Amino acid sequence: MLPSTNLSPHSRQWRVLFACWLLALVATAGSLFLSEVMEFAPCVLCWYQRIPMYALVVVLGVGLQAQDPGVVKYAKALALIGLALASYHCLLYLGFIPKSIQPCGKGVSCADVQLQLWGVVTIPLMSLLTFGAISLGLFFPNRKRVV
Repeated sequence: MLPSTNLSPHSRQWRVLFACWLLALVATAGSLFLSEVMEFAPCVLCWYQRIPMYALVVVLGVGLQAQDPGVVKYAKALALIGLALASYHCLLYLGFIPKSIQPCGKGVSCADVQLQLWGVVTIPLMSLLTFGAISLGLFFPNRKRVV
């Protein structure tokens, strides 16, 4: 539960939740762009990660519009599920998880390189960073800055 129930558009908490919603919206648009425009077929784990990301757009959007601070507890669950899936995907992609227990049986392999920016940033890493940033924003919405 949040210590403050003030979720007006002028509060810091609202701005943090808006930033989380915006991250989820950009990630959703990016995943649709990669699959529909760039024609990168998503693997099974990418589909599983899309479910909580797409849901975060709706849940956070409705919570912000209604100015309901209770939205954080629902969004946290979605963000943590997505973070766990993205972590597993990155470990699989990096070779820490053996191919014998990969969930990708048919279609695109979860370990294939489809996009690599600057030689380092991959689609699974982008997902991990996005879910990580959203999770941080949801777990520390009222944290005061220490100067």
